[in-house]
Amino acid sequence: MAEADYDTEKELRKWLEGAGRIVIAGIGNPIRSDDFVGVKIVQDLKERVPDRVMLIECETVPEAYLQQITEFAPTHVLLVDAAILALKPGESRLIEPARLTDFPAFSTHMLPLRLFCECVNVNTKAKISLLLVQPGNTDFGEEMTDDVKVVAQEITAILQSVFSE
Repeated sequence: MAEADYDTEKELRKWLEGAGRIVIAGIGNPIRSDDFVGVKIVQDLKERVPDRVMLIECETVPEAYLQQITEFAPTHVLLVDAAILALKPGESRLIEPARLTDFPAFSTHMLPLRLFCECVNVNTKAKISLLLVQPGNTDFGEEMTDDVKVVAQEITAILQSVFSE
């Protein structure tokens, strides 16, 4: 798919069509600059989504929340994370976990996300997707780059809009 043709909002809206109970899990390291984008989006959504949406700040250990996700019985699970995608900083892609084997995405976390997604799927049968954001900087530091801050705000606004419809 050509870069200019990709529309994150369109893809998210399509993926969330017919969603019942939704988990949005923000993944990232708070001291690795842009790597924190997933958690930042979840933080910014707090108190701005309906009760059918569970927000989880996983930081670097999403597997620690497997039971909580399972007990919520979601129809959809969206994992939001930074990943090296060979895109411009701040660009994002919504990808299915099965594509992680052929998509050039590299996360900064210990447990491969594909493996975590398989565990979630076995336990919930939910529709699972990853919203990945290309970081500009993952060095130690607590400040995100401007490109990633902007996309975090855009994604937060898109999700708020979808859930308020």
